[in-house]
Amino acid sequence: MNLSFYIAKRYLFSKKRTNLINIISAISVAGMAIGTMGLIIGLSGFNGFDSLIKSLFSTFDPDLKITLVEGKSFDSDNQVFNEIRKMKDVLFFAEVVEDNALLRNENRQVLATIKGVSDDYSKMTGLDTMIVDGEFKLKDENNQYAVIGQGVAYYLSIGVKLIDPISIYVPQKGRRSNLSIEGSFNQGYIYPSGIFSVQQEIDSKYIIVPIAFARTLFELPEKVNSVELKLKEGVSVKTAKAAIAAKLGNSFVVKDRYQQHDYLYKTMQGEKYAVYLILILILIIASFNIVGSLTMLIIDKKEDIGILQSMGADKPLIRNIFLFEGWSVSFLGAIIGTLAGIAICQAQIAYGFVKLQGGGGSFIIDAYPMKIIPLDIVLIFCSVLLIGFIAAWFPVKHISGKFLADEAH
Repeated sequence: MNLSFYIAKRYLFSKKRTNLINIISAISVAGMAIGTMGLIIGLSGFNGFDSLIKSLFSTFDPDLKITLVEGKSFDSDNQVFNEIRKMKDVLFFAEVVEDNALLRNENRQVLATIKGVSDDYSKMTGLDTMIVDGEFKLKDENNQYAVIGQGVAYYLSIGVKLIDPISIYVPQKGRRSNLSIEGSFNQGYIYPSGIFSVQQEIDSKYIIVPIAFARTLFELPEKVNSVELKLKEGVSVKTAKAAIAAKLGNSFVVKDRYQQHDYLYKTMQGEKYAVYLILILILIIASFNIVGSLTMLIIDKKEDIGILQSMGADKPLIRNIFLFEGWSVSFLGAIIGTLAGIAICQAQIAYGFVKLQGGGGSFIIDAYPMKIIPLDIVLIFCSVLLIGFIAAWFPVKHISGKFLADEAH
């Protein structure tokens, strides 16, 4: 095995009689290197966006969210929920009343989700750090206020210095609709105190109000639609979730941060794997150069094969020489591509030289985010080596076998 590797290494770097073989070998190394580099940059880019979106959602979504399996509202003032409040893993406990409503400002109107929250809500989220205008304030001694998503504020064309309050309309429960708005809808009026920007899906949907205001609007004096929990730092979300679910029984569902946006995260993972497969296919096409260069090398070294046989070399040893030769091309390309890919990703993380086009300061970030995950690097490196091995195995098996048979005659 060592002899095969030694001869293969000499063949890799020595000058061939046909200069075209050296050129094709160099192209093969470059192709594998560029493919490897593309895989690392592509997946790191997806990891960067994935990490960014998760960090944005973490400023709005709780660690755990409790809702009913069937139905919309429930009473959270009972023994079970009081036990959950006092659990050692729970840092903050917030009651939430949440439903859809029609918002109106002058001649503009939009459907939005009113989220009424208890006082602990400001302590359990980072929403106050995402305010782009005004401040995060839901009430003072005399008044109640709303904190509005930037998308909702845009549709209603409002700011925090609004002269007239926002009008909110909710269908009354158990009432038949009639031509009179006053007789069919509960109405509420509230001034905005701040505008937040987290993520487009959230910004264009939510308006945060005090829970007392929402309970009056939705006619839920003693009930809530969900309970949101913030866990203490270092606590296992999976363990805490299982313990809380065991207390609540089958009537409630407890969702962690990823399950609250299950479809989005699954879509992002699917896109990442799709990009990985597309780039792997490109790498497979690039590996055809290895087949071509190795085929030509075997033809070029036909006399060497005869000499080695006459010296007692058996067929497996000779095949291993060319197998190592072809595999060395992919290995060298993988090393160069991996180092180059990591270097480019690190440069983008440090300096952000590739900017988001058309941002104009409207994006949360101005450059493409990157995140290098070691497991991805290992997966890419092993994939390149596997493709290189398969690409080298075919010509070695079929062509060198033919030449070895000819020499045997």
